[in-house]
Amino acid sequence: MTKTDEPQALPDRDEIISILKKEMTYLKEEFKISEIGLFGSYVRGEEDNESDIDILVSFSETPGFIKFLRLEDNLSHCLYGIKVDLVVKNSLKPNIGEEVLSETIFA
Repeated sequence: MTKTDEPQALPDRDEIISILKKEMTYLKEEFKISEIGLFGSYVRGEEDNESDIDILVSFSETPGFIKFLRLEDNLSHCLYGIKVDLVVKNSLKPNIGEEVLSETIFA
């Protein structure tokens, strides 16, 4: 994955989606991701210096725990070092899942 230097200001949702799209080929090959999207404060324009980046993913092959953590770390690395909170789409609870899916912007 490509390391992105720290921005002068927080990235906006369009910049994050652009980075995710750019990295999608690598993510599919290395981590067997079938789908990736952004949700949470960055989508709603409510992010601040304490916000993490909420990423929703689906896998074509379920990763092991270490690979999952490596994916989270790699995503943070290419998103200016901002902490990433990785959520697996098929593990969403019904009520919160509907809300997450309704605001997710897929790359």
